[in-house]
Amino acid sequence: MPAISKKGIQMPESPIRKLVPYAEDAKKRGIKVFHLNIGQPDIKTPQVALDAVKNNTIETLAYARSEGSEEYRAKLANYYIDNNINVSANNIVITTGGSEALLFTIGSITDPGDEIIIPEPFYANYNGFSTASGVTVVPVISTIENNFALPKIEDFEKLITKKTKAILICNPGNPTGYLYSKEEIEKLKQIVLKHDLFLIADEVYREFTYDGLQHTSVMSLEGLEQNAIVIDSVSKRYSMCGARIGCIVSKNDTFIKTAIKFAQARLSPPTYALIASEAALDTPKSYFEEVKAEYVERRNTLIAELEKIEGVKVATPKGAFYCVVQLPVKDTDVFAQWLLEDFNNNDETIMVAPASGFYSTPGEGKNQVRIAYVLHKKDLIRSVEILKFALDKYNS
Repeated sequence: MPAISKKGIQMPESPIRKLVPYAEDAKKRGIKVFHLNIGQPDIKTPQVALDAVKNNTIETLAYARSEGSEEYRAKLANYYIDNNINVSANNIVITTGGSEALLFTIGSITDPGDEIIIPEPFYANYNGFSTASGVTVVPVISTIENNFALPKIEDFEKLITKKTKAILICNPGNPTGYLYSKEEIEKLKQIVLKHDLFLIADEVYREFTYDGLQHTSVMSLEGLEQNAIVIDSVSKRYSMCGARIGCIVSKNDTFIKTAIKFAQARLSPPTYALIASEAALDTPKSYFEEVKAEYVERRNTLIAELEKIEGVKVATPKGAFYCVVQLPVKDTDVFAQWLLEDFNNNDETIMVAPASGFYSTPGEGKNQVRIAYVLHKKDLIRSVEILKFALDKYNS
């Protein structure tokens, strides 16, 4: 029998999706499953984006330009300028989702055996993208005790080697919801300039910041023009996860030219999704104000309910729509599967994402889960009620 590659064997399962078969089996048994495991917003996609696809008159669905149409990139550049990020269309490469943007970025700046430093816990697919590229993730640990703030600069410094090529952050963070302050971004600026590294910022949740706090993009800092790379996507901003349109933004011309070669190799992003994404840029700002207000209410509801459960610890997110929750169990992978296979409360249960998959340090996060507060408030309240019943039964 032909052998599978070491890379294929090492490729991690998604902690967000690996339990799907158990959820499907539960549904077949008549169990209602509340999905707290995946960042799929229930917010409606802007009508202007849907109408652009529905009402277009395309007769031949042709290839798009490899780096995305000039019209879309120019319009997108204006969006960034409105957000204090002074770029042009030539600084942008359109990708098939933020996932492809990360793959192109890692492929453009690293060779097999190189290293990228990432504060953990981090978006689980960073592990997968790095494995696919033969790159080693070097974690620097942030903790629930201080709400997952940026680790000390000394913690970064002692991890930097000749193989280190970049520091990667998610801001606001997935899975933590942590929003890095301008001061923290400035600290990262100093360290990447000192060691001549790239600073990659996954900023797909830029719009979702709470409590009067403002997002600081790595692209807005002077002096980082050759070091800063932004990963972005329409998935969360416009509730368009299925469009699979993302982008890379950088003022480093050599890097952008290299990324375009990767874009050419996969030919082009999907044409209909480009049309929808370009139209989505006409979404009024009131849309985001309403969405943010809704997420703040959901966050507050979720945390208030979780804090009522003895033995549960939760970090308060300042952005995105996730939080990391520490549970009084030894292994949340086992617990999350048990919730779907062996437990229900009045024919209802919940699906969560075990947090160990958001770490690369072995053994970290085993008593934590990520919860996405993408459900209506009444469903969040019921979900936490189910969690309380489940913990009581599981620990008895």
